[in-house]
Amino acid sequence: MTDPKQRLSHDDVLAADLPDWRQVLNVLRARFRTGDFATGLALVDRIGAAAEAADHHPDISLTYPEVIVTLVSHDVGAITSRDIDLARTISGFAAEAGIEADTSGLSQFEPGLDTADGERLAPFYAALLRGEVRDGEPFDPSGQSPAIWFQPADAGGPELPDHDHEQRWHLDVWVPHDDGERRLQAVLDAGGTLVSDAAAPAYWVVADADGNRSCICTPLQR
Repeated sequence: MTDPKQRLSHDDVLAADLPDWRQVLNVLRARFRTGDFATGLALVDRIGAAAEAADHHPDISLTYPEVIVTLVSHDVGAITSRDIDLARTISGFAAEAGIEADTSGLSQFEPGLDTADGERLAPFYAALLRGEVRDGEPFDPSGQSPAIWFQPADAGGPELPDHDHEQRWHLDVWVPHDDGERRLQAVLDAGGTLVSDAAAPAYWVVADADGNRSCICTPLQR
């Protein structure tokens, strides 16, 4: 991991042994249970100073009970050794302050539109979200809206049984490698159904009571 621009695989991330952090989609994410705003703000101040010193800047969400930190090397669009190094530093700050990390429930969702003509539709959704078109898909650089991606309507694969419920939008919900089965069980306990586990643990296809499908996705076996 000497090249600071080398893209790291999920196996590389696991080998780095970062107990406070999980890979979610293509980023590293941690949640620190600060318990109050002042403690969270103090942690954010320390993170900010370290980020400036390293010239490598995370995305940070500060709310009253917690701080959520997201790390990715934006210049290469992937996790690199720079993210691993800063993650260790941030975990050290939290430990010194007696702040516990909580990896449960970390996730990121992406709405997907089933269409054979995403390039034609992309400008509309970019305008709707006050974003721009990147690589043929709408993207909000401010981070206020989730990324939208397009999928051909028949891309579900032969392992998915046909159903007569018309659906164009679906959710891809990305969770850490060790949370996929727990999230699946929570969905089933809430009245959902398992449509297919043929691609597990990369993803499970689930449906709500009306037949609308979504996917629970992890970084495994990709």
